[in-house]
Amino acid sequence: MACDPAELPACPVETTAQLIGSKWRLLIMRDLLDGTKRFGELKRSLGSISQKVLTSNLREMEERGLVERRVYPEVPPRVEYSLTEAGASLRPVIDAMRTWGVDYQQRAAQTRK
Repeated sequence: MACDPAELPACPVETTAQLIGSKWRLLIMRDLLDGTKRFGELKRSLGSISQKVLTSNLREMEERGLVERRVYPEVPPRVEYSLTEAGASLRPVIDAMRTWGVDYQQRAAQTRK
């Protein structure tokens, strides 16, 4: 379910920052851009994130309409996460952040020489 438009900030940049502005949400989205992942795969990929923080972020992203959670009726239970259309539409934003980050890292490395 997406956010209620009445609850969103008037500024579109602030809206985007509010939706994806945490370190973990950005990294979760980065990983899900490659395709559907199970909880354990995301946790391993993200490294130092706790199970509680990952669960909380995934729930929040699901509530905001960025991530879809699919539960399969199996034993043991299998749960998979993927980006919704709205979440996937953030690819250009995340790609731009990746490009900017690479450029910044290169400039920083040259400055230290």
